[in-house]
Amino acid sequence: MSTTKVVPRATMRLQLNKDFTFDQARAVVPYLAKLGISHVYASPILAARPGSMHSYDTVDPTRINPELGGREGLRRFSEELRRHDMGLIVDIVPNHMAATAENPWWWDVLLHGRSSRYATFFDIDWEDPDPELHGKLLLPVLGDRLDACIARGEIKLDRERGAPILRYFDQRFPIDPATIAGSEALPHLLQRQHYRLSHWREAAWRIDWRRFFDINQLVALCVDREAVFAPCHGLILDLVRAGVIDGVRVDHVDGLAAPIAYCRHLREALRAAGDGRDPYLVVEKILASDERLSADWPVDGTTGYDFMDRVAALLHDPRGEAALTALWQETSGDTRDFDEVAKDARHEILLRLFPKQLDRLMAIARVASGAEIEPAAMVALLAAMRRYRLYGDARGFDQADTEALAAAIERARQAGVQQDALEAIRGAIPHAAVRQRFGQLSATLAAKAVEDTAFYRYHRLISRNEVGGDPGLLAIPVEDFHADAAHRRERFPAAMLATATHDQKRGEDVRARLAVLSEMAEEWAGQARRWLAALPPPDPKVGLMILQTVIGAWPLEQDGMATYQERLSAWLVKALREGKQQTSWERPDEGFERSALDYLAQLLQAAGSELGRFADRIAAAGAINGLAQTLLRLTVPGVPDLYQGTEFWDLSLVDPDNRRPVDFEARTNAMQADRSIDALLPDWRDGRIKQALIAKLLDARRRQPRLFSEGSYEPVAVAGPRAEHIVAFLRRVDDAALLVLAPRWMAQPLLGAKAPSVPAAFWEGTTITLPEGLRGQGGRNLPERRAQKNDVVGVEGLLSPLPIAAIELS
Repeated sequence: MSTTKVVPRATMRLQLNKDFTFDQARAVVPYLAKLGISHVYASPILAARPGSMHSYDTVDPTRINPELGGREGLRRFSEELRRHDMGLIVDIVPNHMAATAENPWWWDVLLHGRSSRYATFFDIDWEDPDPELHGKLLLPVLGDRLDACIARGEIKLDRERGAPILRYFDQRFPIDPATIAGSEALPHLLQRQHYRLSHWREAAWRIDWRRFFDINQLVALCVDREAVFAPCHGLILDLVRAGVIDGVRVDHVDGLAAPIAYCRHLREALRAAGDGRDPYLVVEKILASDERLSADWPVDGTTGYDFMDRVAALLHDPRGEAALTALWQETSGDTRDFDEVAKDARHEILLRLFPKQLDRLMAIARVASGAEIEPAAMVALLAAMRRYRLYGDARGFDQADTEALAAAIERARQAGVQQDALEAIRGAIPHAAVRQRFGQLSATLAAKAVEDTAFYRYHRLISRNEVGGDPGLLAIPVEDFHADAAHRRERFPAAMLATATHDQKRGEDVRARLAVLSEMAEEWAGQARRWLAALPPPDPKVGLMILQTVIGAWPLEQDGMATYQERLSAWLVKALREGKQQTSWERPDEGFERSALDYLAQLLQAAGSELGRFADRIAAAGAINGLAQTLLRLTVPGVPDLYQGTEFWDLSLVDPDNRRPVDFEARTNAMQADRSIDALLPDWRDGRIKQALIAKLLDARRRQPRLFSEGSYEPVAVAGPRAEHIVAFLRRVDDAALLVLAPRWMAQPLLGAKAPSVPAAFWEGTTITLPEGLRGQGGRNLPERRAQKNDVVGVEGLLSPLPIAAIELS
């Protein structure tokens, strides 16, 4: 039977929750269709903890989340999408579930222990060497020692639906009825259960089941087992069969035991359920700056963090690196490069948050290899990893993983670890169980130690501190960007292209504005020094982070100022705790946090107008960066993904700020005018110009689908004094061709400008040379201008006043 491959034309991520349900999402479908979206890309839709605002804490994968509207709400939403010839991609969470009473599988394990039918569903070590935990589960849920909680009467015996339970404030735990013996004292009753209640601080060094990172309320699943895979995916596959959904996005694929094998299993199941359709399948996979997704992955690609990093690096100016580095080292007193900061954070977080996972890995490695493995060597090797994880199978590692492991071993050796100790680990890692645990722990450290720790410690230029990015790599040459695009077209032409996500550290247009600082690094450094000297922060490096954030997220319109300090304050507390230096989530230092918040308030009061003027001075150049990355995302090979609301300017901060309700009514109204991009220039601050660009490009994708899904990717030669300011390429298929010209490094003509328009004189005779078959042709540009009809095209007429162009050649 022939199959039809499902490839979205463009997706929009919608964050569904109790305040934005299926019916509310249904109401915005007509707007999304008019904008040009082909598929909604929804956050998880399966039953999650009541009140969850993200739904990654699944409690029952066999039910649609009732808070979103349940099965009927999903049906209505799906029918509305089909009426507009649109589809639905959903986020699935195979790595973990909620470890709470609302999860019936987890409840059954707590009730029956290892005899539960679900005991093998979760990644539990039932043979923990701790005699108190052998055959039992540690539940690190208490705010104090167990005996203290009992003495205060906080743990109480109760009944629910006729069955005995324990209550600890709003938490519930089952009591095995067979363990109740008359008026037995509570401590003795607790000893007879299949779990042990403990202080939450004991989790790191005692927990005998794998969590999602260090979250005690999320337990890891074992979906590599068929008995687990089937019930976890059954409903999703039913929805594919019914034509309700067209594909899935796999969350945190690197947390799984065998990610590539899992994807192969899922791909086969989706195809079987598709009944003639091959559903879309992408994975949330973070790639290192020197890493590309292996062709072994049976997926359509990643969710686009790699593109988000490459396009951002393209827009940064490498000539600013020396001044930015000098400012950071002077301000922080830290001369380490980012790789060293990340390595040290991996080492610290491994021993601080995951010592029990390390112990488990060590025990497995010793048994598998029959050799003594030195803990210090294993710690050093995990700290030296630069990729999320290694993969491999029974045949061993591929060349890329072999090289990555060798490089990590060499870095560990240079750090002082004995070669023979490292060779013992090299010999153990190919064993399946060791390979699995090493990979899962390495992925955990990449997320928690690098993205959620080191990213909040290294503030050279925070626009590069983004998920999927490398803060140590300020910029890339245009040739690297072209090579990456060509490779994607060849290997994963349907991969997602993102510039904003629900997990981002800061909005796409915050990053675009801060990139301008790399073009004026000396001036920025001098100004930052003056601000820090005039109002000394409680910690200079924190002060530098605050200054960048205040300027990068400064609202473009006055009405955005009302809640600005409140939003910044929430971001600051989270940023400080994630950094885990002066304060942290597990040990908050409210005194330091208050001093930092006071500094922020004083900064906005004392220097607020000056900061605002500086932000306004770089705003137009930042807006051009924002439009440039939008243009590139919608024209290079891949499937463009939009994050809800970012069709207007995205000056959001880390979640929950970037998950605030979206004013879809304003966006719908803005679409009604259908004005040209040039006509929107005077009012560019309201964001409609960005929305108009998106709509016009998506319309082009609708009219010429093969041009974007199959078309060639050809870099175009640029010559002249401003050549380095232009990224130029062609997309071609049959007789259709699109010439794309994206600007970069626009600070020089736009600093202090009132609008993001560039005088024609700036280009000073800069030209592009079209391939022979396209010479002499005219074309229609999105802002309704004409290309010149000659072999060498001067860009003055194409990139002024608005310096972006996407020309359909004819």
